[in-house]
Amino acid sequence: MPRGKAGLPAAVSGAARLLTGFAKRGVAIAAFLVLWEVAPRVGLVDRTFLVPFSEAVRALIDLAANGQLWDNTRASLVRSLAGFGVAIGVGVPLGLLIGWYRPVAEILGPLLELFRNTAALALLPVFILLLGIGETSKIAIVVYACTWPILLNTVSAVRSVDPVLVKSARSMALPAHRLFAKVILPASVPTIFTGIRLAGSGSILVLIAAEMVGAKAGLGYLVNVSQQNFAIPDMYAAIIAVSVIGLAFNHLLVALERRLTRWRPSAGA
Repeated sequence: MPRGKAGLPAAVSGAARLLTGFAKRGVAIAAFLVLWEVAPRVGLVDRTFLVPFSEAVRALIDLAANGQLWDNTRASLVRSLAGFGVAIGVGVPLGLLIGWYRPVAEILGPLLELFRNTAALALLPVFILLLGIGETSKIAIVVYACTWPILLNTVSAVRSVDPVLVKSARSMALPAHRLFAKVILPASVPTIFTGIRLAGSGSILVLIAAEMVGAKAGLGYLVNVSQQNFAIPDMYAAIIAVSVIGLAFNHLLVALERRLTRWRPSAGA
């Protein structure tokens, strides 16, 4: 059989598996959206407080057309990405330091235990009192919320590196900095990215809550002002926008993680 013809069934089979995977993952979402559309129309819930999904989508299109959606999304993304970036810059190096050097862990451990169990939103009034209701307090609360999952996963990643790998590297007389760069850091990347993904979703959620207090722009502000003005379709449209952004952000981080960990053997290998 010619090579081109032999490759065709494989390509078709691969496409079929891909479509089947998408269909399986989409069943629950489709069922939820159908329920959302039908429930208000048949009177299962009060349509005043829960509009059908199609009306929320129309409101989303209208908000996009008049520019409100883009302006508020831009404001939220700038704050979220700024806080997220700072959290990575703080959490990863500090986590590597704590995980690699035991004296540092012993000194900072009690302080970390104290603050890791304090919810970010519980400290929102403190951030507002200290930093005001402007951009600084909102970015700071995102930094605080995102730093913990990144930091704790980085510490765990360093401490859970296979001891056999470490002993093998030391048996070859690798200096400490080479051991860290060639063994510890690459082995820690997958777990570190788990923390980064958790922080990525948290950065959106915490910011939305923070924007409901004293903000003049942002998706959280749009949700809040729509609810106060009883523009319920606009409120649900903003919530949909938040969900889509969070989903897209997570997929972007997953793709980046796969690119940076291509050296790892696949699960089926």
